[in-house]
Amino acid sequence: MKIDAGISADMTVAPEQARRFEQLGYDGVRVSELDHDPFLPLTLAAEHTRRVELVTSVAVAFARNPMSMATLAHDLNAFSNGRLVLGLGSQVKPHVVRRFSMPWHKAAGQMREFIEAMQAIFDCWYDGDRLEFEGQYYRHDLMPGTFTPRNIDAGRPRITLSATGPLMTRVAAEVADGMIMHPFNSEKYIREVTLPAIEAGLAKRGRTIADFELDYAPIIATGVDEESMAKAREAARDRIAFYGSTEAYRPVLDIHGWGDLQVELNALNKRQQQQEMASLVSDEVLETIAIIGTPEEVVAAMKARFNDVIGRTGFHVPHLRDDRLAELLQQLRTA
Repeated sequence: MKIDAGISADMTVAPEQARRFEQLGYDGVRVSELDHDPFLPLTLAAEHTRRVELVTSVAVAFARNPMSMATLAHDLNAFSNGRLVLGLGSQVKPHVVRRFSMPWHKAAGQMREFIEAMQAIFDCWYDGDRLEFEGQYYRHDLMPGTFTPRNIDAGRPRITLSATGPLMTRVAAEVADGMIMHPFNSEKYIREVTLPAIEAGLAKRGRTIADFELDYAPIIATGVDEESMAKAREAARDRIAFYGSTEAYRPVLDIHGWGDLQVELNALNKRQQQQEMASLVSDEVLETIAIIGTPEEVVAAMKARFNDVIGRTGFHVPHLRDDRLAELLQQLRTA
């Protein structure tokens, strides 16, 4: 199991954070696309590290087009000697249309075509194929030598796709190199719904789950003392309440017989009653979706729940001594 740590998108601190996490023994560092572009801090992280993988978790695909994303991915992957893991996500329609002023079609179909177009571009750059991609949403059939990268020794970037529902999960299994699962999840949902969908998609490509990197960083509530653990526990409850109010995540609740909770949470969320939302999340719901306990207990629980299926995860305990954190990473990584 590969273990990542999140680093800041602030370029003044990202390099030192990445260097520290590499020294601690992490396998990768990840940056989300929120209030900053993830590629710039990861470029600085690449310059100041030698081993850790560089993960966009996630970059918004539909804020760009396949060619611009392929160029970004190629440049960072080449600069880092093949260490990029390009995690893509669709975002939601209001952000794509109103914040980025970009077209939104049927999300799963558009994402499938987006990644297929990127792979066609990579086939051209890395394998010398003629670029001839024409889909419903994207067309790429012009690639003069002047615009073709020459520094191709690192090979093509790996692409992982963030997916929650069955349609996007199928897309990930059929066209990507891995999948990033949403933290609002449970072991039961992963094993009974997500994994069968992935295996069915991989079978169409003649691949198995061993050929596919499943990335899942669960909601964790832990700390260095009782006070910090209690705060983390309630923060996890708040986070579950927020995610649970969204209809797209209701299937996770449904599989446990808690589907009505989504309706109640959604109504409170519309009234901006955050405290009341958290109070609806019982300890049973909390401990099913999140992993709660001391750092050692969390590591043991993560291994017990997911060690046989998850290839990549995230784990960090703020304010924990570096030597103890390094020991926990080794415990989590060991089968």
